[in-house]
Amino acid sequence: MESEVDRQIQRSSEVLERSRERYRSVRGRAKRQREAEVLRRLGRIAVADLAIIIGALIVGWVVPLGMGGALLVMAMLIAATLALAIFPVTPEVTTETLTQTPLKALPIQTEAWLERRRPALPAPAKTLVDSIGVRLETLAPQLATLDEREPAAAEIRKLVGEQLPELVKGYERVPEPLRRVERNGRTPDQQLADGLKLIDDEIGQMSAQLAEGDLDLLATRGRYLQIRYRDDDALG
Repeated sequence: MESEVDRQIQRSSEVLERSRERYRSVRGRAKRQREAEVLRRLGRIAVADLAIIIGALIVGWVVPLGMGGALLVMAMLIAATLALAIFPVTPEVTTETLTQTPLKALPIQTEAWLERRRPALPAPAKTLVDSIGVRLETLAPQLATLDEREPAAAEIRKLVGEQLPELVKGYERVPEPLRRVERNGRTPDQQLADGLKLIDDEIGQMSAQLAEGDLDLLATRGRYLQIRYRDDDALG
C-alpha cells in the first residue's frame, strides 16, 4: 500500500519533472530566438556588403578606383558589417507598440518585451515569466485565425497587451530598497508574483477555451462528414 511518504516523493518528482520541462522549453525558445537574430543580422550584412561590392564594380567600369578607391570600398565594407552586427535588427518592443500590434503577433511581441525585463525581476517572478512565455507561445498560433472583432480577442488584447505589461511596469516604478518592504501585509515582490501567477493562469484558461472552440469545430465537421458518408451509402 502506498504510504504518505511515497505520495510526497511522487508529487515532488512530478513538480521536478514539470520544472525540467519548462526549463527545456524556455531554454529552447531562447536558443531559437538567438539563432533567428543571428540569421537576420547575417542576412542584413550580406545584402549590404553585396550592394557595396556591386556599386564599386559599376563605378570601377566607368572610373578606375585605384588604391584609394579600393581602400574606401574596404572601409565601407568594414563599417557596414560592424554597424549591422552591433545595432539591433528589430526595434525594441515598448508598451506603446504593444497596443498597436496585430493580435496574431501580440503574444510573441509581449514575450519579447517580458524577456528584456526578466533579469531585473525577483526569482519567483522569473519562474512565472518563463511559464507565461511558454503559454504565450502556445497562444500565438491559436490567434492566427481569431477575428479581432470578437469579444475574446478584446479580452486577450487587454490581458496580454495591457494588464501584463502594466503590472511589470508598476513594479519597476517601485524603488529597489522598498520592493521587499511589507505594505498591507505583502511586499511589492509578493504582489508582483501573485499578479503574474493570476495572469499565467488566466492565459492558460484562455488558451484552453480557444482549443475547446477548435475542437468543437472539428467535432462538428466530423459529424457532418459522418452524416454525408452515411447518406452517400444510403443512396448507393
